Amino acid sequence: MSEIRKRSPRPVATGSAGDRRGGSATETSAEAPISVEPRPKDPPPSEGQPNKIVTRPGDRIFSGLAKGSGVLIVVMIVAIGAFLLAQAIPSLVDNKANFLFSRQWVAGDPNNLSFGVLDLLLVTVFSSIFALAIAMPISLGIALFLTQYAPRRLARPFAYIVDLLAAVPSIIYGLWGAVVLAPALDPITGWLNSVFGWFFLFDTGNVDRSIGQTIFTAGIVLAVMLLPIITAISREVFERTPTMQIEGALALGATRWEVVRTTVLPFGKAGYISASMLGLGRALGETIAVMIILATTSRNFGWSLFDGGDTIASKIARAAAEFNDPRSAGAYIAAGLVLFLLTFVVNAIARSFIVGKKEYE
Repeated sequence: MSEIRKRSPRPVATGSAGDRRGGSATETSAEAPISVEPRPKDPPPSEGQPNKIVTRPGDRIFSGLAKGSGVLIVVMIVAIGAFLLAQAIPSLVDNKANFLFSRQWVAGDPNNLSFGVLDLLLVTVFSSIFALAIAMPISLGIALFLTQYAPRRLARPFAYIVDLLAAVPSIIYGLWGAVVLAPALDPITGWLNSVFGWFFLFDTGNVDRSIGQTIFTAGIVLAVMLLPIITAISREVFERTPTMQIEGALALGATRWEVVRTTVLPFGKAGYISASMLGLGRALGETIAVMIILATTSRNFGWSLFDGGDTIASKIARAAAEFNDPRSAGAYIAAGLVLFLLTFVVNAIARSFIVGKKEYE
């Protein structure tokens, strides 16, 4: 074996690789330093050619439909207001009474128009505010119960039942109020009139109280009609109360009522008020139910809950069959214009409560 090794000596590698393997350290050439050069960047886009955003056809179609829908609503509102104004101006010119401050309404004779909207406006606002005063606390209690107290298996079906009240036709509410509710309220209205008759709200009205066709009955029916609107919106607002705030209050030892008072109500106050204002707008324009319940009278409105009369909407509905002359019809259209502006202002006020609040955006 030693002879073989002597005959076949181990070759020495040549070249750079051989130097690293078998050559001496002195013969190893020094490695060149590694230079790190920055990677050339893409040239910035020129000022005249900004980055293009790729827009798909579906996006353009949806954007056009959304913008068109918004513009259409604005155009319709402006068109309705312009129509009412154009139809009302000839009658207002021929009117012999003060339209805003007169309480008489004589519009049957086109040659002798003498009409004012004050009495109708007072009955409309008074009955709607009375209904709102009843509906607001009840709706608040229902919304808090469904969101803070009721178990989930009970809250869902109960919420559906409350929402179904909005699906009942107005004429059904009117018949229920005139046939069922009015006779049932007679003992209550008699007691209120006899005990609190000294107060103007419960004074003897301008119609027979025993028949029940009064603002008191109409207001209760309107309150029932407002419940689903105010409750549904308030419930959605209260459910959006941050969970961390509720859990933090409970962790600090707050009771359920203290949690509602310190977290839920402050968070949802603006939404609740806005929902109530929207309900007020609904009550101002109610027609059929109020027309069935309220008794007509020639006496002026006296600020009593036991008064009768007409709202603007019910007055127009009662005289719809007599619109045989443009000038006579224009008197009622002028009253409708006042109602249109009133509901527009109420809805604008409702919107103002939530404008600028991040929790409702």
